[in-house]
Amino acid sequence: MRGGARGGGGGKASGSRRASPGAFGRGCGAPGMVPGQGEVERCRPERELRLGRRRLRLRSALGRGPEVESVSAGNPPPNDKDSSALLAFRGIPISELKNHSLLRALTTEANGWAPGVVSPELLRAQEEWEAVQNIQPETGSQTDQPAQLISFSEALQHFQTIDLSSFKKRIQPTIRRTGLAALRHCLFGPPKLHRGLREERDLVLTIAQCGLDSQDPTHGRVLKTIYKKLTGSKFDCALHGDHWEDLGFQGANPATDLRGAGFLALLHLLYLVMDSKTLLMAQEIFRLSHHHIQQFPFCLMSVNITRIAIQALREECLSRECNRQQKVIPVVNSFYAATFLHLAHVWKTQQKTIADSGFVLKDLEVLAKKSPRRLLKTLEIYLAGVSKGQTSLLGAQKCRGAPAPHSKDLTFTGVCDLPPHSSEGTWPV
Repeated sequence: MRGGARGGGGGKASGSRRASPGAFGRGCGAPGMVPGQGEVERCRPERELRLGRRRLRLRSALGRGPEVESVSAGNPPPNDKDSSALLAFRGIPISELKNHSLLRALTTEANGWAPGVVSPELLRAQEEWEAVQNIQPETGSQTDQPAQLISFSEALQHFQTIDLSSFKKRIQPTIRRTGLAALRHCLFGPPKLHRGLREERDLVLTIAQCGLDSQDPTHGRVLKTIYKKLTGSKFDCALHGDHWEDLGFQGANPATDLRGAGFLALLHLLYLVMDSKTLLMAQEIFRLSHHHIQQFPFCLMSVNITRIAIQALREECLSRECNRQQKVIPVVNSFYAATFLHLAHVWKTQQKTIADSGFVLKDLEVLAKKSPRRLLKTLEIYLAGVSKGQTSLLGAQKCRGAPAPHSKDLTFTGVCDLPPHSSEGTWPV
């Protein structure tokens, strides 16, 4: 019965055991025939021969011995030395895998596969992957780091080292007086500035002729430092934008508001925020400028005070103090800070608003030129009280109520916008 079942051509049992052609390998038995036991025995040496050839090719591709068989069969490598053959594949870029002899041998033997046309998507993926592999960590690069704060001395040194001859030609160091005004100034006016200090004075006036250059990295650092110190932000800001209006400029470009003061106006702001003694004062005045009733454009007010300082220097109102200290730039800086402090005190205590700005600045100019020593003494007392932790002269600001209107909605009158004020009774011009 078993032999008949095996030899029957139409039996159900034989039909269920029929195998597809090539099931036992190519070259063994005729196509469509079920091989018998003898045929299976004859095909076994041929299969073993092909498998042996495949193993030899694998060994030659890897350059390894018989131990590769155990690794390729899924067995764990016997030691670290043997595992290096597999670990070597991890460092091969994707684009090189198709050129590796081992993978070519495996794929060719398995199904006769040959590399075809690579799709553009695959090429892009390969390039992105290889780019990720080749990325090296950057050490010491500041491209992604916020710009470093710049000190007043560093910014000043920048102007001391560059060529300013074209700007120096424009300055007028002193006011030219003729006739009776010259005689009165000679008899009753302040002393002349010592000859050794005139070069330093000319540098101050030359910087006031320089504009803001957005392409100069130092200029950009000065602006960003002022912004960070006043707002408390730790991130860089654009050199143009509406955020400058929040600081008290009239527009998105601070360069348009430096008329009559030049880059010296920004240096004065930098001095105010970078000096530890005056930083608290700057922050107090900045808060006052955002008061819901007494608001004013902070930076624009500062530019006007720089103009007052420039005029006081040209009219030799600061010569006596400069000669006493044998310095010009520190005296001008302190005079600027003292004038700003006095303005903030008057603004708060006398309940001034933006409508009073022009008249307040004009009275301030007269007082500053007439009594610079008095303003400097007030600043000295204020800074001494701040260092001791005492209450500031401005007092606490309570900014309650409606929010302050945007600076561009304010009508601000500066020193240059008022008709000339008579200087009789102060220093004749």
